[in-house]
Amino acid sequence: MNIIVSGGGTGGHIYPALTIIRAIEKRVPGVRILYVGTPHGLEADIVPREGIDFAAIDLAGFERRLSFENVLRAGRALRALVRARGIVRAFRPDVAIGTGGYVAGPILLAASLAGVPTLVQEQNVCAGVTNRLLAHFAAAIAVGMEDARRVFPQEKTVVTGNPIRPEVLTATRAEGAVSFGFDPGKKTVLISGGSRGARSINRAMVEVLAHAAAQREVQYLHVTGADEHADTLARLRELGVRLEDAPHIRVLPYLYNMPQAMAAADVAVFRAGATGLAELAARGVPAILIPYPYAAENHQEKNARALEAAGAAEVILNRDISAAALEEALSALLADDARRAGMAAAMHRLGKPDAADEIAALALRICKKEG
Repeated sequence: MNIIVSGGGTGGHIYPALTIIRAIEKRVPGVRILYVGTPHGLEADIVPREGIDFAAIDLAGFERRLSFENVLRAGRALRALVRARGIVRAFRPDVAIGTGGYVAGPILLAASLAGVPTLVQEQNVCAGVTNRLLAHFAAAIAVGMEDARRVFPQEKTVVTGNPIRPEVLTATRAEGAVSFGFDPGKKTVLISGGSRGARSINRAMVEVLAHAAAQREVQYLHVTGADEHADTLARLRELGVRLEDAPHIRVLPYLYNMPQAMAAADVAVFRAGATGLAELAARGVPAILIPYPYAAENHQEKNARALEAAGAAEVILNRDISAAALEEALSALLADDARRAGMAAAMHRLGKPDAADEIAALALRICKKEG
C-alpha cells in the first residue's frame, strides 16, 4: 500500500502529519509513505530525520494584494502542479492526505485528478483557503473542531479532533516536574508563544517573573523562543532578577520535551495554534490564550474564542496584553481552585486523544483498505 502525506511550513502542519503516519503504520505493516513538502520549510529537516521518504515541491503562498511578486508565484504554482502530477504518477498512491500549508494544494489536486481518493485534515475553527478549495475534490474531510464543519460539505466531513503525540498522554506530572527541577506539589505555570516565540508575551512575562522571583509558592516554566531568549534574560537582569537564585523559575529558549511540561502544568499561557490547543485539551490544562493577531483570517482568535465559549480558557487579545493584565489573570486563576478545576474539566472534554487513529481509519476506508 502506498500513501502520500503532505503538509508544510509550520510545525502545526508537520507534527499532525507525522502522528497520522505513525497511526497508519501501526494499522498497515509494510505501508510505503511518501511525505511531500517544500524544500525550505521545517519539514525538509524534520521528516527525513523521522526515517520517512521525502519529496520536495518548490511553492510559496500568494501575497494578499496585487503585486509583481504574485505573478512570479503564479508561475511557480503552475510548475508545482506539474511536479506534483509527476510525483503522483511515479508513486501511484492508494490515498493522499493533506494536513495544511500551500504545498498540500498541488499534491492533493494532482492526486484527485488522477482518481486517487484524498483526505483533507483541517486543524482550525476557520479553515484555510487551500483546504476550502481542496474540499471540493476530497473524498473526506477530517476537522479538529466542531465549528469547522460549517464551511465544508456535511456529507463527507467528520469531526475527529486534531492528532496529538502519544507521549502527551503518557507523560506524568511527577516526571514532568523532575525534568525541570520543580516540586510536583506546587502549582506550575507553563508559558509558550510557539516554537519561534512571541515578543508580546515575553515582554509582559518579564515583569510577571520579576514579581514572582521573591514568591516561591508558584513555579514558572517560560519558553521564549530561540530568537527572544537572550533579550528576555537581559530584561530580567535589568530588573534585578537572578535566575540562579530562583529555582522555581525556568526560562528556556525551546522545549524538546513539551509533553512533560504540559504534564506538570496547572495553567498554560499560550498562543492559539490548533496543535498546541489539542495537546492542552488532551491533558486538561486550563489556559490563558493570547492569539497571534496576524494569523491568516484571524484563525487563532477564532480557535481561542471556541475554547473560551466552552469554559476552558480565558482570552486576552494581543493588543491588550500587558504585564498588569497577564499578572491579574494569572493571579485570579491560580487563587481560585474551583474555577481552575472547572476550566480543566471543560478543556478535557474538548480533548480527542484518539484523533490520529480515527483519521488513519478514515483514510483507509476511503481507499477501501479497511472496513
